[in-house]
Amino acid sequence: MHPSHSRDPLQCLEQLNRIGIALSKERDTPKLLETILIAAKRLLNTDAGTLYLLDKDEQRLRFEVLRNDSLQLYLGGTTGTAVPFDPISLCDPSGQPNTGMVVTYAVLHDTTVVIDDAYADQHFDFSGTHRFDRRTGYRSRSFLTVPMKDHEEEIIGVFQLINALDPESGQVRTFSPADRQLAESLASQAAIALTNHHLIRQLQHLFEALIALINTAIDHKSPYTGAHCQRVPVLTMMIAEAARRCEQGRLKTFRPTPEELYELKIAGLLHDCGKITTPVHVVDKSTKLETLCDRIEWVETRGEVLKRDLEIELLKAKLAAVERGDRAAIPLLERQFRARLVELEEDLEHVRRCNSGGEFMRPEDQARVRRIAARRWIGPDGRERDFLSGEETSNLCIAKGTLNPAERGVIEEHVALTLRMLSALPWPKSLRNVPEYAGSHHEKLDGGGYHRGLRESDLSTQARIICLADVFEALSADDRPYKSGKPLSEVLDILGRMVRDHQIDPDLFDVFIREGIWLNYARQYLQPEQIDAVDLNRIPGYTP
Repeated sequence: MHPSHSRDPLQCLEQLNRIGIALSKERDTPKLLETILIAAKRLLNTDAGTLYLLDKDEQRLRFEVLRNDSLQLYLGGTTGTAVPFDPISLCDPSGQPNTGMVVTYAVLHDTTVVIDDAYADQHFDFSGTHRFDRRTGYRSRSFLTVPMKDHEEEIIGVFQLINALDPESGQVRTFSPADRQLAESLASQAAIALTNHHLIRQLQHLFEALIALINTAIDHKSPYTGAHCQRVPVLTMMIAEAARRCEQGRLKTFRPTPEELYELKIAGLLHDCGKITTPVHVVDKSTKLETLCDRIEWVETRGEVLKRDLEIELLKAKLAAVERGDRAAIPLLERQFRARLVELEEDLEHVRRCNSGGEFMRPEDQARVRRIAARRWIGPDGRERDFLSGEETSNLCIAKGTLNPAERGVIEEHVALTLRMLSALPWPKSLRNVPEYAGSHHEKLDGGGYHRGLRESDLSTQARIICLADVFEALSADDRPYKSGKPLSEVLDILGRMVRDHQIDPDLFDVFIREGIWLNYARQYLQPEQIDAVDLNRIPGYTP
C-alpha cells in the first residue's frame, strides 16, 4: 500500500486541528504565511514548497514564501529575504488566460493540480522549473498545487508542494488522492486564517482611521491642539521603547509585549479625545482678556476716553487761567497734563503686558493692575465707574498662563470626559487599559494632578509615560496661542524641577535624558532656534 494511504485518519485530524489552532493565534502576516507553508510541508512530508498570494487588482500571483530543505533555501516569510522572482500574471501579453503554468491554471480553473513528474508532463510549461534545477542541481519531480479560498469562495492564494517524500525511505514519491484531500483541508484552514487575519487588520486600520478622524476634528476645531494629538503618541512610543530596553532601576522589569505597546499607542492617540467638546474660545484663549474677541481693545478705548478727558480738563483749566488773567499758570498746567498722560500711557502699557500669559506673574505686577483698575472713567451712559471691571481685573491677575479658574476647570474637564467616553466603549481584552492610560495623562506622582488626584501607587508605568510625553510636548510646542516654543534647555530645566518635586517619574526621566530621546524628538519636531546647548549636568533631578 502507498505510504500516504497508511496514515491514521484520527492522527491526521489531530494534526489539522493543531495546525488550525496555531494559525488562528498568529498575528504577524509574514509569520502566518510561513507557518502555512511549513505546516503543509510537514503534514504531507515534502521536500520543498512555495506559497503565493493573489493580487486581485493586478491579476497576478506574488511569491511570498519559498522553502527547499535539500538546498537549505529559505526565502520570504520571516527570513527577511524576499523571494527574487517576478510575479506570475494570470493573463498572457495578449490578455488571454495564462493556463500554461500550473499555479495559474489552478487559480483560473479553481482546482487542485497533481503532477507526478514535471519532466514527463506535456500539459504545462515547466521551463522555469527546469532552469531552476539546472542552476541549483535540484531535481523537481512531483507537484501538488492547491488554491486557497476564503469564506466567500474567492481564491486568495495558492500553495504548491514539491517532491513528496516516502517517510521510511526518504525517496521522492508521487502525491496520492489522500494527499490531495489532506492538502485541500489544510488549504481551507489556511484561507480562513488568512482571511480572518486580513479582516482583523482591516478593522484595526478602520479603528485607527476613526481615531485620526477624531484628532482631525479637534485639529480643525483648534489648530493649537491638532498637532499635539499627533505628536504625543509619537513621543510616547519613543519613551516606551527606550524604557523597554532599560536594564536598571524600576524599569528593568518593564517588558511590554507588542500587544501592550499597541495598547499604549492607542491610549496616546486618544489621550485628548475629550477636547472635542471643549469650547473653542477656551482652548484658543491666547490672552487673559480674550473671550470671543480680545477685550484689550475695550480697555484701549477707555484709555482714549481718559486721554480726551485729560485734554478737556487741560483746556478748561487753561481757559479759566486766561479768563482770570493768570497766563503764568499755563506752563504748570501743561506739565501736569504731560505727567498724567505719561502715567496713563505707562498704566495702559502695563495692562497690555499683563494681558499676555506667562509662566509667572509677580505680586507687585498684580497689585499695580488693581491700582489701575481703581481709576475712574465716565462710560457712554454718563455714569462714572472703575476703569477695569472685577472680572477683567481678575483675569489680568492670572499668575500663570491665560486661563482663569473657571476656564481652567473647563479645560481640565476634558480629561474626565476622555475617561468617560473611552470607558463606555466595548474594548477587547488586549486594549482594556486604554481608558485608564489615556485618562491619567494629567496626573502627578504627588497627587497634585487632575482630574482624580491619583498618587504614585495608582499610576502605571504606561500612564506615567504619557504624562511625560504630554508635558514635554506642551512645553516645547511652538504653536500654542498663549506662548512661543521654549528652548530645549528651559524645557528640560522645568521637567527636571517637576521630577525633583515628585511630579514626574524619575526613572522615565532618566531614560528620557540618557537615551537622548529629547534630542531625537527635537530634531524632528522643534524649530532649529529651539535646539540650544544643553548641559546635562545642570538639569535638576538628573544625574549623568
